[in-house]
Amino acid sequence: MNFLNALEKTFTNLNIVSAITSTVFIILIGYGMRKKGVFTDTFAKTLTKVVLSVALPALAFTSFMQPIDAKTLSQSTNVLIWGIVMYVVLIFIMNPFFTMYKTQGDRQMTLKVLSIFGSTTFFGLPIVGAVWGAKGILYGSIFNIGYRIFLYSYAYIKMSGLKMELSNIKKMFLNPIVIATFVGLILWLIQGIVPTVSVIDVAGKTQNVAFYRIDLTALWLMKPLTYLSGLASPLAWLAIGSTLGSISFGKAFSDKTSWYYTFIKIIVVPVINIILLTLLSVTHILPVDQTALAVIVIMMATPPATVAVSYAISFDREALLASNTSLLATLAAVVMTPVWIVVLTIIAHTGLFK
Repeated sequence: MNFLNALEKTFTNLNIVSAITSTVFIILIGYGMRKKGVFTDTFAKTLTKVVLSVALPALAFTSFMQPIDAKTLSQSTNVLIWGIVMYVVLIFIMNPFFTMYKTQGDRQMTLKVLSIFGSTTFFGLPIVGAVWGAKGILYGSIFNIGYRIFLYSYAYIKMSGLKMELSNIKKMFLNPIVIATFVGLILWLIQGIVPTVSVIDVAGKTQNVAFYRIDLTALWLMKPLTYLSGLASPLAWLAIGSTLGSISFGKAFSDKTSWYYTFIKIIVVPVINIILLTLLSVTHILPVDQTALAVIVIMMATPPATVAVSYAISFDREALLASNTSLLATLAAVVMTPVWIVVLTIIAHTGLFK
């Protein structure tokens, strides 16, 4: 399939087009509401708390309420492995990018950490869920396991200059999203060895499923979780728009370092993932399918993680630079996410990823 045909199929796919327009339009609504004063200064923070403590945990958990098969299990395992290996790779290969830009000390370390750790949960998961559905959320939730481990260990140690603290270990494992992910993952993995019940699915066929498959055995419980899951994307996008509407762009736009960082974070890091995953897939060392590749790339093409920026501010590690890069990279991610979705759809048509 040539490039033009792939491009045509991408833009005639209503699911992809509607996901792109939904993301952009709802972010613009949030931006407009903040500019008009409809949304207050604290509105974005309140929305963020709702998304992170309620909507995203529900989204992560319900994504595991699906049958398990050999291919999905294999892909999930590869996504988990890459979600850990990739951070180790980035820790080593990010140094040259900022050494070339003649940064050093705290400035270089902050830029490096912010480049490695993106807002995969708050910014990434709602988008992959909107475009790639339950499987996208499943892969994204599993991919985030490695992210959480390194964010609360490596990033904290580097930014604080201290050893790992018990409080951070608690944050790592007692986070509602982490709990929902691990509970959902375990239930998904063991569904073949637990007691089953006979149910009639939506197609009218009778099948035996694990008793806790609430998508088929307890719709009265699954439905409220589905409603909560549905809040994740629109509320996250409104919060992003509201945040952008409350910040002055002047200083961030005039900072050349912030522009360079944004290029590395939103363009270079995803490209590195595409190149390495392509090599690993064609050599069958760690093959991933189209959906897994897309999820990983979108998750990595996100602005810096809020926790990482908070580290920079809390420990006085180039706090102003961290704030400027966060703003500029968020704006760039909003613009580039639709582009990445198109690029990934075109890559899917090449046949490199099954």
